[in-house]
This record gives sequence, structure tokens and C-alpha cells, in this order.
Amino acid sequence: MRSVCFYFEVHQPYRLKWFWPDSKSAGFGRYFDDDVNKEIFRRVAEKCYLPANRTILELIDENEGKLKLSMSVTGTLLSQCERWGEDVLETFRDLADTGCMEFIDETYYHSLASLFESGDEFIEQVTEHRAAMSTLLGFEPKVFRNTELLYNNSIAALAEKMGYKAILTEGIERVLEGRSPNHVYKARDGNIAVLLRNYKLSDDIGYRFSSRWWEEYPLTANKWADWVSRSAGETANIFMDYETFGEHQWMDTGIFAFLRALPGEVIDRGMQFLTPSETVSRYTPAGDIDAGDFSTISWADIERDTSAWLGNDMQRRCFEEAKLLGPYVRATGDPELLKIWKHLLTSDHYYYMSTKWLGDGDIHSYFSIHSSPYEAGINFMAAMMDFKEMVFRKLKEIRH
Repeated sequence: MRSVCFYFEVHQPYRLKWFWPDSKSAGFGRYFDDDVNKEIFRRVAEKCYLPANRTILELIDENEGKLKLSMSVTGTLLSQCERWGEDVLETFRDLADTGCMEFIDETYYHSLASLFESGDEFIEQVTEHRAAMSTLLGFEPKVFRNTELLYNNSIAALAEKMGYKAILTEGIERVLEGRSPNHVYKARDGNIAVLLRNYKLSDDIGYRFSSRWWEEYPLTANKWADWVSRSAGETANIFMDYETFGEHQWMDTGIFAFLRALPGEVIDRGMQFLTPSETVSRYTPAGDIDAGDFSTISWADIERDTSAWLGNDMQRRCFEEAKLLGPYVRATGDPELLKIWKHLLTSDHYYYMSTKWLGDGDIHSYFSIHSSPYEAGINFMAAMMDFKEMVFRKLKEIRH
């Protein structure tokens, strides 16, 4: 292995209130729970964002710029930073200033807009995220990753049309067709480069790090770097949730000690850290990736498709209601209604409704504030029906 490309997803949604139709509040606060969202944001900031950002800043300095990483910070999280965490936002700015952290674009609302029949809403949300990155972090991304690495040929074509030189997605066997994820590829019928996640090496850190049942427990930076160095290919693409550090894997698991030791172990084995932009510039594509125009892949669950969000009738009904309401929301010309609607497209709402069992089910319930997926679905639909009534009431007022 010649290099390692690290990417982190940094995201918090705006979670819904437990909704009652007789609620007297109006606007965004009628549906979204500021108290809960602020509490969760500050908790994760103290456990993950602040200590992880500060640790990486120190490591970049200690390794004299040899440590290079990438992350995407969703628009929903950036707006929470503006409201409740200027200290967190400042550390993201500090990372941008190092020149060693590449920030990546995605949909502002971490939404499922890429699954609409038209690409208009998707393009609008990506453009909004690009503007936020420039305004808040002074960074203009050249690489794209879609919500939860959702990818098909059409999504890749849209990203290329918007000027991105690379897109990130999952290194799943059904698109690799016997090939290794440890190479740069390009999209079918296009020139945009594709970086594929090495899900085994990524999940060794993101999911299995503190699992005592795992035969490789405890995982050390030395052991992990050995695995990477012995892997065939040019680039090990290691993609994971940033909340791995301190939130999913608590500090007492040793995850921060692992992070601190990792750069030295990788560099000592003759490998380099490269950003996604550097990776696709360094290596020639080893072939095309053909995911089909409608056969969408992702990094979620065992299936690695759209079933984490649209796998049951409840999820699909809620998504269709939200999607179909879009043109009517736009017709109102009301910025507040449009803001609410876009936040209702955030993927997390549909993720909470998953009725999967076993390991995947445990992960879905871990992230949800609801006691069951059915409660999540009932609450979402109650809010949606109330919001729908509000939209049509506004349209009626306009006509009169």
C-alpha cells in the first residue's frame, strides 16, 4: 500500500418534536425540538468535535503537515455550530487553515434529494452547502460525497456536471465485480474519479474497535497499520463517522490514544496520508465503476443500498409525502415553509423508521430518540400532515 485516504462524515440532524396537532408554536420551532437538538449538539461537541478537532490539529503540527485528512460537515451541523457552538466552528476553521484538511461538499440538509426523479432539488442543496463552506470555513470543495455515500451513475453524472473532480462511495462487491477497492476508479460514461471505501479496514475502527467479542480485540494502531501496509493496491480509502471518536467509541475505550498513535505508525511503514484530491491526482483510474442509473448503493447496513431509509412501506409513504409536497411549498414563496420542508428531507428521519432486526436494527435504534421505529413513523407523519395543512392554507391565502 502506498497511501491512506481518510474521510470523516460530520453530521447532526434537527430532530423532530413529539408532535401534537394543537401545538401553539409556529414556524420551524413548531416541528423541531431546539432543546433536544441543543442538548445533543453540546454533548457530542464535548465528547467528540472539540477533543477530536484539537487532537488532529496537534497531530498535524507534530507531524509537520504529513498528516492529511478530509471531512464533510453537513449544513445542519454548521447551522447548529452557528447557534450553539461558535467554539466548535472555530476549531473547524482552524483545521481549514492548516491546509492539511480537505473539506468535501454534500447536500446541505444531509437529505435524500438525490433520489428524486429530477436533479433540481439535489443541485440546489449542494449549491447551498458549497456556499456555506465558503462563507463559514473559507473553503471551496472540489470533491463530493452524497448523503451516506448514496451513489448511482446518475448521481455521479450530476456531481461531474457541477464541476467536482471526484466522488466518494462504498466499495461494495456488486460494483467492484472482483476488483479491489484500493484503487482510483472513474464513473461509467464520465470523467469524474470515484474513490471507494474499504469497508473492512474502515469498520475495524468505526464499529469493531471496542468490541470484546472480536477476535482482533484490542485493536492497536500498530496492528491496524500493519494490515493496511500489507494490503494490495495504491490507496486505502478509510471512510467513517467522525463521531467514532468519543461518541460511538467512548474515550475510555482508548480511541483517542489510537488516533494519536496512528499517524506515526502509518508514516513509519513508508505510507503517505493523502487527501481525496491528492489521491485522484496521484493515481491513474484502474477502470470504470458502473452502479446503474437506478440501482443505488450506500454505506448503510448489510445491504448497502437505500433500504436503511426506504426499506419498508412506512418509510416509503413518508418519503413520498415529503417529495410530492415540494412543488406546493415552493408555490407559497414562503422562506420559512421552504426551510421546514428541506429539513423534513433529512435522511435521519427515515432512518429512525427502519424495522430491521439484529445488528442493523441495533444501530438504527442507537441513533434514534424514539422508543420504536413505529413511534418515529407516527410522529413524522403527524408533523407532515400538520405541515401539509399549513402549506395549503398559505396557498389559499395567496389565491384570495
